[in-house]
Amino acid sequence: IDIVTNEQVRGPLFSVFLWTVVFAGLTVLTQFSLGLLVAIAMNKKIRGRRIYRSIFILPYAMPSIMSILIWGGMFNTEFGAINTLLGSEIAWFQNPNFARFAVILVNLWLGFPYFYLINSGAMQAIPSELSEAASIDGASPRQIFSKITLPLLLKIVSPLLIASFAFNFNNFNLIYLLTGGGPRNELDGEMAGATDILISYTYRIAFGTNVQDLGFASAISVVIFFIVAAISLYGVRKSKVLDTFS
Repeated sequence: IDIVTNEQVRGPLFSVFLWTVVFAGLTVLTQFSLGLLVAIAMNKKIRGRRIYRSIFILPYAMPSIMSILIWGGMFNTEFGAINTLLGSEIAWFQNPNFARFAVILVNLWLGFPYFYLINSGAMQAIPSELSEAASIDGASPRQIFSKITLPLLLKIVSPLLIASFAFNFNNFNLIYLLTGGGPRNELDGEMAGATDILISYTYRIAFGTNVQDLGFASAISVVIFFIVAAISLYGVRKSKVLDTFS
């Protein structure tokens, strides 16, 4: 009831929910776009293609927890490699906008190899006769990609995009290890941080402070369950997996 009626509860929760949707959406968009770009580049015959493919897969092969902690050190204000390269002293995790940018960037690094592999396999599954026929009819490479390759590719990978959105909706490890959900103004009693997503916000309510509001955390968990269940059900219907059992 408080989630709906209490403004002090509803306001922070809505802002966290909005950022969760933006975070998951931007993550899927950036990871898919970069993965597709790399897949297109690696689909061409270039010297050392196997070496490049191995390098691009490395972020996916490394343990994500270790990668997140390394990135956290690289974003350090005083001793981080990123500020050293930029010649700046940006407080990445003290500014909400910089912290959100860092979260998206690190998640892009962790996830684009997956979409690179998916897009590579999907592009090989598209019949080459379609592109050849369009080329004979006078279509440019850009038109072939936008009118033939991309629509067919999206039809193949759309269930995976939906599944990735649902996964990042609850991507607790990244938020907890990189920013801890901050920055937040704890002196004013703020529970919700600028980079908190629903799952990290729920964890903080339940276990992150001396006041453990397990009832409220349980209520939010139920809401998260229904949201993710709806997204997953949409993904199952989109992929038409259950049609084979009917």
